[in-house]
Formats: sequence, structure tokens, C-alpha cells
Amino acid sequence: MPPPFDPAGTVRHLPERPGVYRMFDSEGAVIYVGKARNLRRRVGSYFTRGRKTAKTQRLVEQIHDIQVVVTHTEAEALILENTLIKEHRPRYNVLLRDDKSYPYIYLSTQQRFPRLTFHRGGRSAPGRYFGPFPSVPAVRETLNHLQKVIPVRQCRDAFFRNRSRPCLQYQIRRCTAPCVGYISEEAYAEDVRHVEMFLDGRSEEVIEELIQRMERASQALEYEKAVRWRDRIAALRAVQERQHVAGERGDLDVVALAVEGDTACIQVFFIRRGQSLGNRAFHPRVPHGSRPAEILSAFLAGYYLEHPPPAEILVNQPVREAALLGETLSGQAGRSVEIRHRVRGERRRWVEMAEENAHHSLAARTATHAALDRRFRELARVLDVDRPPERLECFDVSHTGGEATVASCVVFNREGPLKSDYRRFNIQGAKAGDDYAAIREAVSRRYRKVRSGGAVVPDLIIIDGGKGQLAEARAALDETGIGGAALLAISKGPARRPGEESLWLVDERQEMELPSDSPALHLLQHIRDEAHRFAITGHRQRRGKKHRESTLEAVPGLGPVRRKSLLQRFGGLQGIRRAGVEDLTRVPGISRSLAQRIYETFHG
Repeated sequence: MPPPFDPAGTVRHLPERPGVYRMFDSEGAVIYVGKARNLRRRVGSYFTRGRKTAKTQRLVEQIHDIQVVVTHTEAEALILENTLIKEHRPRYNVLLRDDKSYPYIYLSTQQRFPRLTFHRGGRSAPGRYFGPFPSVPAVRETLNHLQKVIPVRQCRDAFFRNRSRPCLQYQIRRCTAPCVGYISEEAYAEDVRHVEMFLDGRSEEVIEELIQRMERASQALEYEKAVRWRDRIAALRAVQERQHVAGERGDLDVVALAVEGDTACIQVFFIRRGQSLGNRAFHPRVPHGSRPAEILSAFLAGYYLEHPPPAEILVNQPVREAALLGETLSGQAGRSVEIRHRVRGERRRWVEMAEENAHHSLAARTATHAALDRRFRELARVLDVDRPPERLECFDVSHTGGEATVASCVVFNREGPLKSDYRRFNIQGAKAGDDYAAIREAVSRRYRKVRSGGAVVPDLIIIDGGKGQLAEARAALDETGIGGAALLAISKGPARRPGEESLWLVDERQEMELPSDSPALHLLQHIRDEAHRFAITGHRQRRGKKHRESTLEAVPGLGPVRRKSLLQRFGGLQGIRRAGVEDLTRVPGISRSLAQRIYETFHG
């Protein structure tokens, strides 16, 4: 048994150096990660008799061990703190939930006829990346506008290489058909240059060049060409008016925090090269009793240490240790990054607008949480239990005539869907079309690691089906040794209309029906529909992969590497089907005899 925690002895042996400290509970879990300029002084402050917030008091009561990492500077400690928070996700730290990589617009400038496209992920490929954008719709909208205004191709390379005549995009004047030589390389390069200028925020220069071309065409009596330039200028001005931010030419983000109780919303407005790229709302997990300055500081550190920061970040209230944070971000970005709170004029209006949006988003989320809480409480009443369940898991099965069967397991907690815990199971042991056996296999595979601590037992397991599926799920749970878990099945009525579902409890022989306006039924319908969506998406992916590969797998001597090369070169099976033997031999690794076998596989 480990010795009891001695706060005074622990603090006495800490160095007076910058570093990061981790606090552990009795189970050995990290419950808080912090950084300090002076570790002994900062950690010791938790155990003094001074006044503490309720959050700090609860934290101190649960501390059973403290470990530290000494760093050279406080900026290094800030970076390490952020890394450890993301790794351990301590319950007393402010956690940023939405950590997806942001989308960019990618221009393949190294190609003869460059392509403009959506991109998310690593940025190692040659070419130019514009962004980041706040959301996928923002990128799609920008690409759509650009395709109407400056028709640079957006098609995939495999599609582009194998065209023999222009596609529909040329017919509707959204592409100049470089694939079949309808535009010269020099003229296309001009369009690419204009796209780069526009995305760099130099749209006025593009418009000036187009005005000069329009005037030259008009003087040469080439009126049709002049009309085309005029229409392009008008379209560019329309896009410019939609995106331009008055008085701004550089890069900045406007960050506003709104807090209500233990719920927080942070709105970020993105401005790049004088153009507004839209906004995005973040809802971090906030420990009870957290102060606004602490929440905002934790967000800025956690977010901008992972994403490229702009030159300026405007905030709606003071940030704790703003100078240190700005210095650290500057070191990470290799240029100056400034965090500013007190601004005037147009910038102040942007901050106020972001703050107003944060309050609206917070109000909507609070209302959603209140409705969700009401549904959980009503479910507890229906199930006749003392308190609402904290974790629900629902299973469903999807297949087409027994082919490519996939089972899904989705997870809900008191805040809604917990998508990081979703799982799919490719059913192997059940016979085709046997939904009962499929449910049994999925439930067994989900919970067979409970005893070793590799899985969590939910408060309620929901099965999409009737008494048969429920019995199989109970048998699977008995086999795993957790037969006491609560089980419920939900089946649609004879007409399969929403609101007519029947509920089956494992200990009840009679079905139970809830009124169509029951909040508990709405919660069960929500999780059931989510399980169905997740299962059918997985089934379609599995079935599509099987159909996509089955034809090529039948070709003797064609391995997975060359199958992949064929699919990439021709853009899919339809492209391969249309290709001749000579076209197939141009793919690396495809000999004439193998190309002949591939051709005969598709054409008999």
C-alpha cells in the first residue's frame, strides 16, 4: 500500500524552476495539469490556508500524488502543458472538444494545368495552400464562386487525363476545357495567376487588369469578348463585397467568450488578407467554478499551438498571461503574434459582433441541453430507476440480402452523442441474413474486454429490434460475465411510423408503449436512428469496397498495388471498363499480356 500523500514534503522538494505539474487521484488518473514559472511556489499555493475557489478546493481534496517536469523556460512549459492536457484530458482542465484539422484550398502549381481543390490534412505536397477556412462549407462556397468567376479546373487528375471531349463544366462555362486543348497553356496560366491574386486578397488588382482587357477588346470591336470580361468583373465585385472586411488588409482572428454557469461558448471569426472566411463556435468542457480569463487563456493556448495563428488575435476580455502566450505563439509561428483586448472603431464592432454570436450560440446550446436533460429524466421515470442513466449504448445491424453485414454501436451521454466511442463490427460468424446472430456477435465483441478494463459497461444497452434480438443480446452479455446490465429493445410498429414503437425490457414479458410526445421515447428514437445511420453507412462502405474490388480481383496476376494504380489512373471501375489495351499498358507495372487479361475480364 503506498504511503499517504504528504503535501508539505512534496512541495519542500520541488525546484524553484519553470515546469509542468501533474496531479493524480487515488486511482492514479491525472486530474489536473498546470504550468508554473516557479514550481515550488505555484504548487505550494494549492495547500496554503488562503481563500480558494470551490473548484480548487474540490481538486485539492482529491490529490494523492504530484509529479513535475522541469523545463528551461515558461514558454516551453506552456507548450508541454498543452501536450499533456490533450494526452490525459484531465477532468479539472478546460478541454477543447473540437480538434479537427481545418480545411484549406489547394492549388497544384507544379502541374502544367494546375488544379484548384478542397484539402484537409498534411500540407507536404508541392503547390500553394490558402486558408485555413473555418468550415468545409466555407471552402465549398469559395470554390463554387471561383469556378463561376475564374474557370480554373477542379476535376480530379485521373478524370482530367482521360478526357476525349469537354465535360459538362465546359458547357455551363465553369471550365475552359484544358483537358482537350481548348485553351492555351499561357492563357490558362493567366487564370491561375488571377486565382492566386484573389485568394491572396488582391482582388482589386485582378479587377483592374480585367477592366483594361475589357477596354482593349471594346476598342478592337471585339464586343463578345468585352462582354465576357464585363461579366467576370461584375461577378468578382459581387464576391468581393460578400467577403471584404472594411478597413482590414492583414490576417487576424476575433475571439469572443460567453459563459453561463458551467457552459461556455467561444466564437472565432477568421479574417485573412482582408477577407472574412466565416466563423466557428467552440464549446469546451469547463470544470465547475472556472473563471472566464482561465477558460479563454486555455482555449487560446490549446487551439493556436495546434493551428497557425494570425498576426493579431482580438479578444473580448482580458486573457491571463497574455504576454507569455503571445511570446510563445510568436516563437511557434516564427513571426510576431499579438493578443489585443482593448480595440476601437471597426475592430471593436467586430469584437461586439463575435460576442453577440457567442451569446446566441450559448443560449441555443443551453436550451438543447435542457431538453436533453428532460429526456434523460423522463427515461429514468419510465425505467423506474432512482437517477437518470449517464451512458447509453445502442446496437443496430445493416445488410442487403445478407451481404456485407455490419453492426453498429453508438454511444450517448448526458450531453448527447459521444462519437469518439462509436464502433462498427464487420459480422463474420453469423449466417447471411441472420440478424439475431449478428446482434449476439456484436454485443459479445463489444463487451468481452470488460473484465480486463478495456471496455465500459453502460447504464443502459438498447437494441434496435424485438424480443428475439433482446434475448440474443442477453445471452451474449451472460457469456461475457456482465449479465446484470440493463437491456431494452425498441421495435417499430406494424406501419413502421414514428411514435408507434414498442419497448421490450429484458425482465418484462409484455411490451411497453409510450405516447408519441414522450420525451423518453424521443431520446430512444434519436439514439436508435443514429445507430441505424451509422450501421447503414458502414454497410454501404463495405459493400461498395467489395463490389469495387471483386472484378479486378478476378484477374490472374493483378495484385493490390497494381489494382490501386489502375483505380487511381482511371478514376474507378467505369474508367477501366472504357479503357483499351493500349491505355491499360500505360499504367506502370501493367504488361501487354496483363492488360489483355484485364480487358477480357470486362469485355468477355
